[in-house]
Amino acid sequence: MFSMSDGRPAPANPDAVVTGDTYRFTVLTSRLLRLEYSATGTFVDERTQAVVERDMEVPPFTVTRHGEGVEIVTEHLHLHYAGGPFSSSTLSVTLLRDACDPHYSTWKFGQEYPQNLPHRGNLLGTARTLDEVDGAAPLEDGILATYGFAVLDDSHSILLSSDGWVAPRPADGPTDPPSQDLYFFGHGRDFRGALRDFHRLTGPTPLIPRHVLGNWWSRYWRYSEESYLALMDRFASEGIPLSVAVIDMDWHLVDIDPEIGTGWTGYTWNRELFPDPPRFLAELHRRGLAVTLNTHPADGVRRHEERYPEMAEATGIDPETGVAVPFDIASRAFVDAYLRVLHHPLEEEGVDFWWLDWQSGGTSAIPGLDPLWMLNHIHFADSGREGKRPLTFSRYAGVGSHRYPIGFSGDAIISWDSLDFQPTFTATAANVGYSWWSHDVGGHMFGRRDVELAVRWVQLGVFSPITRLHSSDSPFTTKEPWSFGERAARIMTEYLRLRHLLVPMLYTGAWAAHTDGVALVRPMYHDYSRTPEAFGVPNQAMVGEHLLLAPLTSPEDGESHLATVTAWLPPGSWVDLFTGARHEGGRSVRFHRSLEQYPVLARAGAVLPLLADPHADISARPETLVLRAIPGTGTSHLIEDDGSAAPEAEVMRFEQSLTVGDDPALADLTLSCERLSGPAVAGVRGVLVDLVGVESLEHAELTVNGETRPVTVVGADRDAEALLAPALRLDLGQLGLEHFTLQVRGARRRERDLVAEAFALLDVAEIAFVDKERAWQAVQTVEGLALVQELASIALPAPLRDALVECAAARPAW
Repeated sequence: MFSMSDGRPAPANPDAVVTGDTYRFTVLTSRLLRLEYSATGTFVDERTQAVVERDMEVPPFTVTRHGEGVEIVTEHLHLHYAGGPFSSSTLSVTLLRDACDPHYSTWKFGQEYPQNLPHRGNLLGTARTLDEVDGAAPLEDGILATYGFAVLDDSHSILLSSDGWVAPRPADGPTDPPSQDLYFFGHGRDFRGALRDFHRLTGPTPLIPRHVLGNWWSRYWRYSEESYLALMDRFASEGIPLSVAVIDMDWHLVDIDPEIGTGWTGYTWNRELFPDPPRFLAELHRRGLAVTLNTHPADGVRRHEERYPEMAEATGIDPETGVAVPFDIASRAFVDAYLRVLHHPLEEEGVDFWWLDWQSGGTSAIPGLDPLWMLNHIHFADSGREGKRPLTFSRYAGVGSHRYPIGFSGDAIISWDSLDFQPTFTATAANVGYSWWSHDVGGHMFGRRDVELAVRWVQLGVFSPITRLHSSDSPFTTKEPWSFGERAARIMTEYLRLRHLLVPMLYTGAWAAHTDGVALVRPMYHDYSRTPEAFGVPNQAMVGEHLLLAPLTSPEDGESHLATVTAWLPPGSWVDLFTGARHEGGRSVRFHRSLEQYPVLARAGAVLPLLADPHADISARPETLVLRAIPGTGTSHLIEDDGSAAPEAEVMRFEQSLTVGDDPALADLTLSCERLSGPAVAGVRGVLVDLVGVESLEHAELTVNGETRPVTVVGADRDAEALLAPALRLDLGQLGLEHFTLQVRGARRRERDLVAEAFALLDVAEIAFVDKERAWQAVQTVEGLALVQELASIALPAPLRDALVECAAARPAW
């Protein structure tokens, strides 16, 4: 029977609990309180769908009782309870420290608070699906708010027993006030602290396998073994790397007898299309692809299925009757047979994980049990058997769903409005720990052909948690890059190759999500919670440790052929990942980009770990590692492991410093590496260093364990990574990352050619030649405010004029 070996009750430390006849308050941390009310005095210590851990280190607090009520004071919070059912007059919590709104420093049960973001309100969480959504969708509340407090209501969630099965909560009496089980987060603007407490309470984000961080191919299409493999080979011949092959529902029988239902649910291979499934799956594996199959389980198992007899017997049905085995997620016998009979044999044939596409409501035979949540729970647990790293691919089913990655956001409409909402939707999900959304890159259905939209969606997808190309079964909505014309195909290909180069950095972010609750893609206010500007750019996000993403989600201007976005740059220096231009932070800027470019900036001083070859096996640690150094002073990390189900992290730290001498065009640079913890799993491998914005150098010296080694200057022209900003490549040879120091003296910066950049912008603009000539003359002869004034006097489209000012304002890499 289905079970989870780590199942256990989750009572809090008794020293943290303050109890009365009908209430129980638990001081989980000085800023996290559990608030319970039960007219019968019946309280829950079991794990729930959302909460799996309550035994935390008890902070200092005081308790003062008065009649039926009680006051609890921690370092950060003051709870006041007057007795009786919870209401706005009986229960309140006041922030004693870090109150961040002069009018709302006290939370009262049942009171509503203004919701007018970005100025005030709950910062929201995520939603179950984007199915058939064209643009924005309503979002649930999250655990972060501008007020500094938020409440997680766990009053109605299902309980988890010690073996991982489920049970309903104790029922209230017919005349009793409703029971309450709430968690109060009072962290002020310490959003990182709130998320740490949230993950202690609800469980860590699991560590995903490396291969899911590459490009996924998915399409709702009637493929055959021959056509699917031919398509995979076409991707390879086009130089587009893939790591996951998704087979939508037509892998199984769909044309069935109407008397027994539709073919939406199925578990039997269509052997007209896939005559030898193990051979087909083996061929995909041979091409370096993990495989997931789509399943819609709602219709149960009908008599046409190969495994119907065994399923019928396992659930007490005589197979001779042909009676369908109903989908019953609340039945332990059904769940056991569902996994053992239907899924395990297909996994033995070569299926790596499952795409659970539940679209059939939220009720089951157990009151309060959402079948979607239960499917996620059992599949994720089952996928980890036999020492595998667990993984599933399904829809969001409420708070706590972060324990079951990866999320499928559903069938969004192909439109600019849908694209515009996805960055916000992705980032905001991090407010409830949901780090691993996978969207249909390019949109799923309807809409219209729009090449620019398709390119911009791929560019966003490359900097999203998961990059999965997908579309409907219309012959006109396919997402193969070569179907969009030569220019678009070239751009998409370059960005999809870049996605694979980024995997070492992305996997480091996956470890941060797992151990520290820091989402790979997150809102700006997670990192800059005390800066008002961080709340005003909902589409903008931090990606990993050091990248800033400012998505382009509206069409380009028809005359200048530039798309525009307004971004806020935090204090410090930020270097464009693709142009190498430096922008000073602490201000808002407008970026203007042609179709080939995208606004992604790296923090000055960052060291970005990359692959050297986009076609390398991303499921393994890279045999050659590229350290892309953004000039400046800063600290960065690389985390790797041995790929096992429960690995120990090997953590490397990079320190970079930059010193500029009397000649501002020359600098000395030091880059050091030190292994901080974990086993040396990577061993010796090739290490390359890319010095961004460096034209040449006078001398480079590498020290490894006190020994000086030669450094080879490879050069600055590399076709493989032409998309990224120019950099000087150094070859450090074969070495481990235990400890080394690279010292560079006399690095000469690559100067920007403003005149050439301006010419490129003006050349493609569809405006009067005389206006182009005047603008180009101005760029060549004046600068600063005089240039701004001169350009303002010329009849230029606003995006073009602003782009010229942006070029003039940007600086070299240091």
